[in-house]
Amino acid sequence: MSKEKGHMDKAKGKTNQVKGQVKEKLGEATDHQNLKAEGKKDQAKGKLQDKKGDVKNKLNE
Repeated sequence: MSKEKGHMDKAKGKTNQVKGQVKEKLGEATDHQNLKAEGKKDQAKGKLQDKKGDVKNKLNE
């Protein structure tokens, strides 16, 4: 495994977290429950990707 792979997972995770936050806020603002739920799902996915990147980086130390 390369170090870049762990960093890529972390970057994707952060991107999904931000995307999820935007969707959640937009869902709240428009009272669109599905969009709000999708935002929460994206945030959870992003957090998992971030942790996955941490693990990969730890293994490469």
